[in-house]
Amino acid sequence: MQEVSTSTKNVFRGPIAIFVLAVVLLWMKTYAAYQIEFNLGIDNSMQKFLLFLNPLSSSLLFLGIALFFKGKVQSTLLIVIQFLLSFLLYANVVYYRFFNDFITVPVLMQTKTNAGQLGDSAFSLMTPLDIFYFADTILLIALLAFKVSKPAAKRKWKSAGLVIAMAAIVFSINLHLAEKDRPELLTRTFDRNYLVKYLGSYNFTIYDIVQNVQTARQRAMADSSDITSVENYIKANYAEPNPAYFGKAKGMNVVYLSLESLQSFIIDYEIDGQEVTPFLNSLAHDNETFYFKNYFHQTGQGKTSDAEFMMDNSLYPMAQGSVYVSKAQNTFHSAPAILKKDDYVSAVFHGNYKTFWNRNVMYKSLGYDKFFDAEYYDMSEDNIKNYGMKDKPFVEESQPLLESLEQPFYSKYILLSNHFPFKMDEGDTNFPAADTDDKVVNQYFQSAHYMDEALKQFFDQLKESGLYDNTIVVMYGDHYGISENHNQAMKEIIGKDIDDYEYAQLQRVPLFIHAPGVKGGAKDTYGGAVDVMPTVLHLLGVDTKDYLQIGSDLLSKDHREVIPFRNGDFITPTITSVNGKYYSNEDGQEIKGDGFAELNKQAKTELSISDSIVNKDLLRFYTPEGYTPIDRDDYNYIYDKEADVNDQ
Repeated sequence: MQEVSTSTKNVFRGPIAIFVLAVVLLWMKTYAAYQIEFNLGIDNSMQKFLLFLNPLSSSLLFLGIALFFKGKVQSTLLIVIQFLLSFLLYANVVYYRFFNDFITVPVLMQTKTNAGQLGDSAFSLMTPLDIFYFADTILLIALLAFKVSKPAAKRKWKSAGLVIAMAAIVFSINLHLAEKDRPELLTRTFDRNYLVKYLGSYNFTIYDIVQNVQTARQRAMADSSDITSVENYIKANYAEPNPAYFGKAKGMNVVYLSLESLQSFIIDYEIDGQEVTPFLNSLAHDNETFYFKNYFHQTGQGKTSDAEFMMDNSLYPMAQGSVYVSKAQNTFHSAPAILKKDDYVSAVFHGNYKTFWNRNVMYKSLGYDKFFDAEYYDMSEDNIKNYGMKDKPFVEESQPLLESLEQPFYSKYILLSNHFPFKMDEGDTNFPAADTDDKVVNQYFQSAHYMDEALKQFFDQLKESGLYDNTIVVMYGDHYGISENHNQAMKEIIGKDIDDYEYAQLQRVPLFIHAPGVKGGAKDTYGGAVDVMPTVLHLLGVDTKDYLQIGSDLLSKDHREVIPFRNGDFITPTITSVNGKYYSNEDGQEIKGDGFAELNKQAKTELSISDSIVNKDLLRFYTPEGYTPIDRDDYNYIYDKEADVNDQ
């Protein structure tokens, strides 16, 4: 009896027991995170079962690696793997809390690039309860440290092999059921939500690594023949410029202003009877300014950098990561490069350091002549907030730099203040906060008001300098500011329940094109970020028919009004497609039936063609007539103190 008792005790203290405990803890913790942290859109009992099942195969596979070793190596490896998987899960949790998305390999590359400047946003998303995500690792360390459980004295190849085989069987069952519920799951690369929902966050990471390896191979294997089908599609769908507007701003300067996190619901909105954005409101009702009411951001994981990329190239961002980080050495036919033949000088003004988002590398490929980064500005503590310089001192100090440029110029200001978590420094604004239970949403209105004041300041300075009458000003919201994690507070703000349909409508961001002497006004046209570049170039009198651009001129009678989002959803003037469901824009109600195949095909074809151009670097095989390719060696952004007019 004593022998049986001792044997039983040894089983519970043995290496298999600690392995099983580690697997169960990781499995249950991951499932709990799915339920608590992620909004995966579970629609049926099969999806509920798969959500419960999918962490098991990963837990068995990765932790099973430790069983191929013995002694302290086995126990150490078990703890290290448990910690790494826990860290990956927690990193996804924090990332999802703001971006409603999952980390990919290119995003990890971006984190290296942007290290040290993400602190405020990341820390604001963490809570003391997050220790839960590492409690299992702490428990395993304690059990092994106090010798409650002992590592294996011998390698047990059979046990290890059996565990790996079990992992493979569980994954096969998982994949079979997932494909049954969602056919062509692994070809739906636009939507990470589906992959995590069906296969799990750890398996998604493996899938993502494979996808990135394949993308690298795509470029290596591409040749000039790949450009033919792309060129044929784009030229067949070219939107002729509107004669009423083509060339009406010929020879004018261009200034883009990236409006950080600004969404269209803010236009004409009031808090306590005060307009949040009075200056932008005045432009929205000004016949001298084009205001596009149904303009949508189309960014992916690269957010602000994705918006910049679309403005300059009329191509979609990558499905995973950022073009600015992963494809910065590619060949592009950017607006700054195209306008060189008309003697335009190009410049970027950015109150942060040049390495953020890898801009100092990417801008060389785009052909920007000058890059005024943080080194040209007073980056004292009173002047900085979030990701760099506050908008008002940034606009003030940028004006002499702008005036120093030869004309005509093509330039870009990157405003930064209106960034999550939107907290304002004391004294920067006296505008009231909103009154909800959500501090982030409340602060958003104060931050947006501050940016609006900076924009008025910019226009006033432009008039004082004499540049106003000869300068097109393009202002665009770069991406959403309020994620779906704040839907409860946003329900109070817009007075509606926010379901999938309403959240898609909230992806509208403002687009203003102010061209002196050109009659504008509010436009109902549906458009997206890829459409801005051909619109502006046509106003300048540059025909885009020979360039491989995905977007179409917003002022053209042939403008295409199917607006794809980076995850494969799309919106048109009549319907909205979200997660494979279709809704009427008239009443927001779901529409049953399969009559939208052509629209769905168009959206996915555009994304696919753009991905082919970017991932295969196809523009290296195509040079439009009259275009001079960019030589990256012609550009450098080394700080030139003598050229810094703010010091003079």
